[in-house]
Amino acid sequence: MPLLPRNSHPSSLSAFTQESPYFRLLIQLCSKRGGAELIIVDNGNPEEVKTKLKDMAATDARITLITGHGNVGFGKGNNIGVAAAQGDYVLILNPDSELHDGSLLKLHAHAAKLTPPFMIGARILNEDGTDQRGCRRELLTPMTAFIEALHLSWLFPGLRLNLHDAPIPDSIAPMPAISGAFMFMPRKDYERIGGFDEGFFLHVEDLDFCFRFRKAGGEIYFAPDVPVTHIGGTSESTSDFIELCKAKGFTRYFHRNFSDKYPLLFLWSLDIAIWGRYLLRRYMKFLKSGKK
Repeated sequence: MPLLPRNSHPSSLSAFTQESPYFRLLIQLCSKRGGAELIIVDNGNPEEVKTKLKDMAATDARITLITGHGNVGFGKGNNIGVAAAQGDYVLILNPDSELHDGSLLKLHAHAAKLTPPFMIGARILNEDGTDQRGCRRELLTPMTAFIEALHLSWLFPGLRLNLHDAPIPDSIAPMPAISGAFMFMPRKDYERIGGFDEGFFLHVEDLDFCFRFRKAGGEIYFAPDVPVTHIGGTSESTSDFIELCKAKGFTRYFHRNFSDKYPLLFLWSLDIAIWGRYLLRRYMKFLKSGKK
């Protein structure tokens, strides 16, 4: 499948890489013909991985490798990559993903029919072919977070957060929020809202990006005809660190986006619930480890 011309093809940005699945995606992208640019943001990989990345960049003019800054987080890593991009479109793409045949051409065809500002998400699949949780979502609000945390979506189906098990639309359709594992948009639309908030290190930054994108007048779409298999688990971060990042992220998200809609006392109560959940999970993990 030929790639699109450099001036119209999306730049692919990657962060949080690990050798095996990462190089499978990189080899897959580089095997396609054409003048597309592939921007790789090395977020603190081991030296042996950096060496392979440098070797690949040295032998393929389409690859731009940005390294030397350490692990600066998912959002900042993508902002660094977009700042170096030359294409009219950018594709935020996790390295633990596998594109299906025709995905890039379908994205470009959809983009040609849409009016900016817009963003398109793919149908992200698990390795077993099921739809991945988080690929289609409502906007995160205090109420949807409450319903999700207490598993009450069966009682309030209209207030659920994750929509991965909802009926799949027949064609591209508006969607309140999508996953940061795959985000396709005009580069100017990304730059228009200032990119990702670098105050988030890992997790929740994609929900914040979607919230601000829509607030700025952008439309978000879900493309069911663009399947992408997301392997997951390429980050070497521990589960404890990930849970910590989630707690920090949710706290920042609610204060950043809802301080003008809810009393401060209510947001503080959310903080207590978020950090209480984090501490409870740590405590339960500690008890479980003590039984081994």
